[in-house]
Amino acid sequence: MNRLFYPALFHKAEEGGFWISFPDIPECLTEGDNMDEAYNMAVDALGLCLTDMERNKIPFPVPSPVDQITVDDDAFVVEIKLDMMMV
Repeated sequence: MNRLFYPALFHKAEEGGFWISFPDIPECLTEGDNMDEAYNMAVDALGLCLTDMERNKIPFPVPSPVDQITVDDDAFVVEIKLDMMMV
């Protein structure tokens, strides 16, 4: 269970760039000025949230299947891979 995959919603920000939310972890939010930065920030944010959950003995939520996520017109789904051994 070292490698985890969670879907993230990348929303186009009005001022440019993206803001990212995780349907399975609502408190996990981040942003980035471009796609590369946004993806890296999403990996970092997911790692921080899951590390905090692990530290507080909160079970990780089961990741939603990508094809079952509702996506708004201004967003798209990206699956974020996290290696817990690297966090």
